[in-house]
Amino acid sequence: MQNTLKSAAVFDGLGLHSGQPVRMIVHPAAEDSGILFRRTDLPAAEADIPARWDAVVPSKLCTLVANVAGSSVSTIEHIMAALAGCAIHNAVIEIDGPEVPILDGSAVPFVEKFLEVGLVEQATRVRAIRVLKPVEVREGDAVARLEPSDMLEIDFRIDFAEAAIGKQTKMLNMANGAFVRELCDSRTFCLQADVDRMRANGLALGGTLENAVVFENGQVLSPGGLRHADEPVRHKMLDALGDLALAGGPILGRYTGIRAGHAMTNRLLRALFADPSAWMPVDCGTVTGCKLPGMGVHPGDLPVHH
Repeated sequence: MQNTLKSAAVFDGLGLHSGQPVRMIVHPAAEDSGILFRRTDLPAAEADIPARWDAVVPSKLCTLVANVAGSSVSTIEHIMAALAGCAIHNAVIEIDGPEVPILDGSAVPFVEKFLEVGLVEQATRVRAIRVLKPVEVREGDAVARLEPSDMLEIDFRIDFAEAAIGKQTKMLNMANGAFVRELCDSRTFCLQADVDRMRANGLALGGTLENAVVFENGQVLSPGGLRHADEPVRHKMLDALGDLALAGGPILGRYTGIRAGHAMTNRLLRALFADPSAWMPVDCGTVTGCKLPGMGVHPGDLPVHH
């Protein structure tokens, strides 16, 4: 069945790129309403922005959604991954600025608060999107692909010249809390040279060594080092789950990302929905429901930070 939150979850932090303080409140919502962002700093007529693949606007470093009035919310991938990974299907996200707070650079602060607040089961079944045939997009060396599978699997490969990252590969079946146990605490990452370049362009103004893993010359500059030896590829999988969560329902299929990023995953969803023979909606019964991300998650699944 669909789920929403028992009560509101409040988050205060800074926007990664703007550096501006932002308050975000995730409210329960009615069944079949999906995820909606509501800009409380804008007139009501322009405030509502659906968290859907067809509202995504090309953006360099994050996932950004906008409505017809031009109102937008950016850096939504981590909160979307947390909602999908906790099986929260309906929510209204009030936010008083244009960018989701970065918090610690991962999805774990969202997950912790959602599990603390608790979920309530609703009276309507989850409608999932079953992939019926392979769909693929490519750009140079980068590939994003969806293939049939009876559960969501994510297979990701990255390859960076930076020695401390290098080549990393990971595959996970996302059923039964795998996201919360394995991926949710993996932070966004970048190279010190990227940070310098972004700052020169007025971006990453809220970025610190506390909310991103920064690499330089084979070293991890962030205090405390890595949370996982392969934290970068895990974070890419977290991002992919968040971007796939914009499909409008959980995906039953295998996602492969090779050097892929936000824009490619969105192009992949657009390619999927452009071909009616590539997918079908399915109402989830008990058997399928057990295979969805987030079903049966409990606070004991949270990773322990040292």
